[in-house]
Amino acid sequence: MNRALRLTAGLAAAALALSACGDGDDDTTESAAGGETADAPEPAELRLWLNGPDTPQPMRDWLIAEFAEQNPGSTLVIEEQEWEGLVDRLTTSLGSESETPDVVEVGNTQAPTFTTVGAFADITDLVPDLGGDDLLQGFVDAGSVDGKTFAVPLYAGSSYVFYRKDLFAASGIEVPTNMQEFVDAAVKLKQDNASVPNFSGFWLPGQDWRDGAAFLWDAGGDFAVEDGGEWSGALSTDESQEGLQLVQRLFNEASGAPKDANEADGHIPFCAGEVGMMLRPGWLRGQIEDPEAGCPDMIANVGVFALPGSDGEPAPVLLGGSNIAISAQSQNPELSENLLELILSDEFQSQYAENGLTPAKVSLADGLGTDEFAAATIEAVTNAKLTPAAANWATVEGSRVLEDLFVNIANGGDVQQLAEAADATIAEQLG
Repeated sequence: MNRALRLTAGLAAAALALSACGDGDDDTTESAAGGETADAPEPAELRLWLNGPDTPQPMRDWLIAEFAEQNPGSTLVIEEQEWEGLVDRLTTSLGSESETPDVVEVGNTQAPTFTTVGAFADITDLVPDLGGDDLLQGFVDAGSVDGKTFAVPLYAGSSYVFYRKDLFAASGIEVPTNMQEFVDAAVKLKQDNASVPNFSGFWLPGQDWRDGAAFLWDAGGDFAVEDGGEWSGALSTDESQEGLQLVQRLFNEASGAPKDANEADGHIPFCAGEVGMMLRPGWLRGQIEDPEAGCPDMIANVGVFALPGSDGEPAPVLLGGSNIAISAQSQNPELSENLLELILSDEFQSQYAENGLTPAKVSLADGLGTDEFAAATIEAVTNAKLTPAAANWATVEGSRVLEDLFVNIANGGDVQQLAEAADATIAEQLG
């Protein structure tokens, strides 16, 4: 059985396990007099899964302290998960009472798969208290099925271009205003800095399909399309081929990043002076400014701009971000709801804005500020896109078919043949 089929089977098995389990022990305590439930849930240790470095440590420390203060006797344990292999780990853990975390962060493109198999608790009645109409609607939609909500937004973040102002000046490059100018700038930067080992005019690791999506979409292509309720791969269409051919040119002529690596830890080559431009979410700024990163003074030479599209408008970059949900198997549902309310509070969400990410609540977007970083964030969001809204899209991501495709393109493979093979795999997974 291939990996994609194992994922599908695992999700189905998790759904069966979820439906077979009862409600578990009653978390509430009835009074001897009237049988009314106690106001406070039984104290417990709550487990929260957060993914990658997107939620900075100061925010995590605040969350732990506030949760303990608001829920006397209870503690919050935050367990960081890598995005790599997350779908597999969620599939295994969410179906087990003994292994499941209580509250989980899940990518916004992964949320539909888990909502459709009953992996998350129904929080429809809680939505008004979490923000209601103020919540990012696209992320609410991603976490809803059949009129019920199972996951709400945690944060959003569209990538934009970070560049070295000093290198632009040395090469006589102006900030690009369209896609052709961007590609020309990326190639020239690499040529002009050929003496620097592993230098990238535009940093694009081989597995980085998420940033590569912008070039696919800008050309009018897509990963998959729906027709009459049936999904099929679309990477071999003429429009997608134009975008993927450009990606291969960037791999060959502009990027010095490893052809088998992913996009994690981009601040490391940037701080090492190996990057002229890179397409990254806003939190890269904080990573660059971190004294432990080794380049706190480099920020003075850093500029930003929204990736320009072929029409001169912002290119359709991937609207990244996360949803947050309560595991249906959590043995601490009331405490989990308390935590969810704390995570969606203005106090916590405003900290995402301060760190360059779009908060879950529209009303807090002003917290992004008014500097060039905030302006680039807002401009990038204006034309951002999501991956195909197929229920099984998480299976596609979990199978790594896209990482494999882009690595093979980076290594000089035939783009048309590779795309046709990927289309067949995607159609099978989405079917």
